[in-house]
Amino acid sequence: MADQPTLDDATRTELEAAAFRTLVAHLRERTDVQNIDLMNLAGFCRNCLSKWYRAAAEEKGLDLDYEQAREIVYGMPYAEWKATYQAEASAEQKAAFDAQAKH
Repeated sequence: MADQPTLDDATRTELEAAAFRTLVAHLRERTDVQNIDLMNLAGFCRNCLSKWYRAAAEEKGLDLDYEQAREIVYGMPYAEWKATYQAEASAEQKAAFDAQAKH
């Protein structure tokens, strides 16, 4: 493995923030990818990102509720995203989720 560059905390935070924004933008574009697919493959989904975002805000003393955090991640109110893009999970998706949740 190549040596990693030495980064000051501000630069590291800027890079992490840019990577997060890119991930969120990618997930907003990929509305065909269902949360259950993300959970089954990666163990996290858009809702997890929303919870992590809210927790980070809380650590900074900011008043941001879960629905507000979801809107930041989804790019719209969650109810709107769900009505527009969320499909019913298949039996296979549900079985895979149940199997991975036991680990």
